[in-house]
Amino acid sequence: MTNEPLASRMRPNTIDEIISQDHLVGTKGIIRRMVETKRLSSMIFYGPPGIGKTSIAKAISGSTQFKFRQLNAVTNTKKDMQLIVEEAKMSGQVILLLDEIHRLDKAKQDFLLPHLENGKIVLIGATTSNPYHAINPAIRSRAQIFELYPLNEDDVKLSLERALNDEERGLASFNPIIDKDAMNYFTTQSQGDVRSALNALELAVLSSEVTDNQRHITLEDAKDCLQKGAFVSDKDGDMHYDVMSAFQKSIRGSDVNAALHYLARLIEAGDLPTIVRRLLVISYEDVGLASPGAGQRTLAAIESAERLGFPEARIPLSQAVIELCLSPKSNSGITAIDAALSDIRKGHVGQIPDYLKDGHYSGAKELGRAIGYKYPHNYENGFISQQYLPDKLKNKIYYTPKMTSKTEQQFKTIFENINKAQQKNK
Repeated sequence: MTNEPLASRMRPNTIDEIISQDHLVGTKGIIRRMVETKRLSSMIFYGPPGIGKTSIAKAISGSTQFKFRQLNAVTNTKKDMQLIVEEAKMSGQVILLLDEIHRLDKAKQDFLLPHLENGKIVLIGATTSNPYHAINPAIRSRAQIFELYPLNEDDVKLSLERALNDEERGLASFNPIIDKDAMNYFTTQSQGDVRSALNALELAVLSSEVTDNQRHITLEDAKDCLQKGAFVSDKDGDMHYDVMSAFQKSIRGSDVNAALHYLARLIEAGDLPTIVRRLLVISYEDVGLASPGAGQRTLAAIESAERLGFPEARIPLSQAVIELCLSPKSNSGITAIDAALSDIRKGHVGQIPDYLKDGHYSGAKELGRAIGYKYPHNYENGFISQQYLPDKLKNKIYYTPKMTSKTEQQFKTIFENINKAQQKNK
């Protein structure tokens, strides 16, 4: 038996054998149309590990009969690329799968570019990083970008069943019998990573005891061979930022169940610093003045979580998430400061009125500083109307109260009364 892993042996030979990714290889998929017309262009496959990037590249080669070569952008050299270019010149188009294309250095990139232009090399770049962030524009502009998605549970199950029943490339010769709950564990816990599922299945089959010329795979075998599934929690990867974004947007949208789901993902990744920072931001950015005390209560929950550590930290964190979800929402604070910052950055500044300038030094009076300033505490209700903004901005209004809570409704009334008094003074 070959030492090649099962996941590699079971790669599809043509695009008709590909499981999932119908948006690309289905009856109307763009890659299928390319293959059927044998008009291939360079492309970049983007998505999590183990979902078929290499498999699709090899299947394209199998369906078109073009030669297929595979290199790694980091470990292979420019000389390795030169050999493939020479091969293409001699025998026609070559499909080059370049793993980790986001790490391609400039020297290799500059060497490849002209060969992409003349069509001798059909480049298929594979990456787990968002190509719009990680790949040089020179390469990106010469390739179509296709996002691949994790396989669903039915797709993973189909892949496993194919491997179990395949005599030539798969595991059928071992006469495996797999319990239903073991199959369910492989399909659910692999999180759409079919490579992880296949290789775990192979380990389970090869390491199980032979009884009556059969190998019986139990749930315990599955758990031993697929340790805690393939949960993706790369703190520097795109999925990490996608989870953080979904977490905040779920709280902003008052969806408790979704927010707790994304909190659980972050907890499972052990990422307490990200959770606490994001919760504190949300308490001021999204709840804000609609419930001014939410920020302090969130901070108290954060401090408790940091003192407790995981797993107990999940308790105060979940309570903070539930409160923030169900609190009234107002972004009036962040909207107001961003509007003020926008004016500053556009150069809309103006001179501070002289009566507001510092008068606590010798000679201030001679310069006209702090003369005419009305001290609000000397007036009824601690308020007296006077202009505070520079003349250039004296009619500017940055804060627009929301009506999502009684608190900000009260702020709105006070704010409008002050504005009316200020307008009379102008």
